[in-house]
Amino acid sequence: MTTVTSPLAGRAIGLAAVPDPVFSGAMVGPGTAVDPVREPTEAVAPVEGIVVSLHPHAFVVVDAEGHGVLTHLGIDTVQLNGDGFELLAAKGDTVKRGDPVVRWNPAAVEEAGKSPISPVVALEATADALADVAEDGDTAPGETLFSWT
Repeated sequence: MTTVTSPLAGRAIGLAAVPDPVFSGAMVGPGTAVDPVREPTEAVAPVEGIVVSLHPHAFVVVDAEGHGVLTHLGIDTVQLNGDGFELLAAKGDTVKRGDPVVRWNPAAVEEAGKSPISPVVALEATADALADVAEDGDTAPGETLFSWT
């Protein structure tokens, strides 16, 4: 079983509340989302594993069980072309849960007209593979968002 923890401080809101139909409809995969605190922060690895995909606005870490977890920092943030995002890890890096991956400022994302809400998604998973999905309440880096069997 994989325990997926929050990459950000903020409030768990669930995928249904994400202002993007691709995420809210779980087309990318099941999971949840975090409405982050509005201050400069580091997004951290939600699982221990290898960074297999890394963009300024999104990253995927695959754990030893082959579970890939996508952290997408904000909605439509790809349109910011990396402005306001600083990579703290590299593709191919092995990371421990809680290691910093990207530094960003959710308030600046919001000021640029984008939503800072950040989906955390279990790639190639089915909804029934997830348990104890956090969809409400405050969360902090390292706190469990969901379990994946």
